[in-house]
Amino acid sequence: MNETTPPLSVLVVDDSAVARKLVVQTLPRDEYTILLARSGKEALELFIRSRPEMVITDWVMPDLTGIELCAQVRAVCKDSYAYIILLTTLSGTDQLLEALHAGADDFLTKPFNPPELLARVAAGRRIMLLHRQIQAKSHLLEQLALTDELTGLPNRRAIDDWAVRELRGAVRHGFSFAVIMADLDLFKSVNDEYGHEAGDEVLKRFAGILDANVRQSDMCARIGGEEFLLVMAHVDRDGVEVAAERIRKKMETQRFRFGGQEAHVTASFGVATLAPGQRDDFARLVSLADAALYSAKRHGRNRVEFASGDTRQR
Repeated sequence: MNETTPPLSVLVVDDSAVARKLVVQTLPRDEYTILLARSGKEALELFIRSRPEMVITDWVMPDLTGIELCAQVRAVCKDSYAYIILLTTLSGTDQLLEALHAGADDFLTKPFNPPELLARVAAGRRIMLLHRQIQAKSHLLEQLALTDELTGLPNRRAIDDWAVRELRGAVRHGFSFAVIMADLDLFKSVNDEYGHEAGDEVLKRFAGILDANVRQSDMCARIGGEEFLLVMAHVDRDGVEVAAERIRKKMETQRFRFGGQEAHVTASFGVATLAPGQRDDFARLVSLADAALYSAKRHGRNRVEFASGDTRQR
């Protein structure tokens, strides 16, 4: 087995201790982690709790048959998959079709030849390892879809989805909530004078400052161009101002060298807050913060401004 590949978890189900032992002895311990169940009912409970990747089950059992267990496992596995092998003394075509229709992936007649069982399990293992890879790649694609490629921060879609949920919880439980819009001042002149690579360096530097100066409970994102969004909960107006000013001052003190020339870039901030007991929607809070941001730009840039009427009572 590849040393980096974790063992496959296998649930072995049979009301016969001898049959369970024979299956267990057939499977290499370095490739499989074994769970044991003495009945279909016990197996289902164990499956729900542990979610093994493979099930090897007897057909004829007193409380829940292997066929019924197959159907129950498939009903439970809405967003995942488990490979199921049915073992039985029944060998007719009708039984094979019934097993496959119930959700079994493979079928082996008892008494089985251990090398044949091992070969069938190995085939299932290959499928489940491919399934692992697909799941991992799917998760990576989901993360990439929610991440800004240049800065590594969440993107607009990610913060919108997260913030709507957070705001709903803040309103329900009476927490404070704040939205901070940030924009790099005169950023176009950086690109025009020093080139887009220089602009990218500025964006990444500012993203790093944001990420290093927010709490784990906050989220910051790049939402387009030189615009960034920071969402905070459980913080009062003074706390929001302190956070925004800290980030502003950090950026103000940064020095960049482009082509032998020193440059510095500042940022402006617009803030909209929601006090405990008040209600609002996220889109409106963003709009209020955006208006405050442009007010900061009009009043000289490199400053933090709060929205006027940034909350409303409903």
